[in-house]
Amino acid sequence: MSEAAVRARTPRFIVTCLLVGALAGLLSGLFGVGGGTVIVPLLMLILGFDQRLAAGTSLAAIVPTATVGVISYAVHGSVAWIPALILAAGAVVGAQIGTWLLAKLPITVLRWGFVGFLVVVIVSLFFVIPSREAGLPLTWLTGIALVALGVITGILAGLLGVGGGVIIVPALVLLFGTSDLLAKGTSLLMMIPTAVSGTVGNVRRKNVDLVAAALVGGAACATTAIGALIATLVDPFVGNMLFAAFLVVIAVQMAMRAIRGRRR
Repeated sequence: MSEAAVRARTPRFIVTCLLVGALAGLLSGLFGVGGGTVIVPLLMLILGFDQRLAAGTSLAAIVPTATVGVISYAVHGSVAWIPALILAAGAVVGAQIGTWLLAKLPITVLRWGFVGFLVVVIVSLFFVIPSREAGLPLTWLTGIALVALGVITGILAGLLGVGGGVIIVPALVLLFGTSDLLAKGTSLLMMIPTAVSGTVGNVRRKNVDLVAAALVGGAACATTAIGALIATLVDPFVGNMLFAAFLVVIAVQMAMRAIRGRRR
């Protein structure tokens, strides 16, 4: 599909963006992720966006989506504000390192390694059930650990194009003993400055369809709060199982990319 066709504001274009946004918002609120794992492939598959335009549009749509998600979790006291900013600072630095390493490391090997990481996380979610009362106390030790986690998240984002929530949420639950709701709310807050920074750069490079981003982001805002509400209502074990199922989808996507990259 040509670029002109992609940018044509037809009823199909508008409806597709709204439906994609609604689905992405629901998953964002439910799992504390940005929704890019839904937005990017669907924009490419249905509307013919290329990878860069889809990724840039997705990142712009994440800004309002994550903002609504943070507000929804903050109402329940499930956002660790300072730790989220520490994670974001580390992620910004890590993303620069990741993009630098992109030309130097074998991406196929990294993708398989990330699939392995996801498998470990998925199995762990069956055995580690988070307490809804668990917090995230900030000490010098946890502060350093959060910086390290943010940097690692940023590096993987720069290398593999994965969203931070896929890494941050299970890491906070499994390694820091944080409640699942606090992990999700904190993850969404961490995404906002990173998404804003990335969107500014993408706009300058014309890698964003602003109309599509507004439609997707607007629709996502309408369903993000619903996803966050569902997250607060379901049992922590059920929440773990739903998140594990979501991670299985991500792992399959990454494995397929690794297989395609190996064939080239």
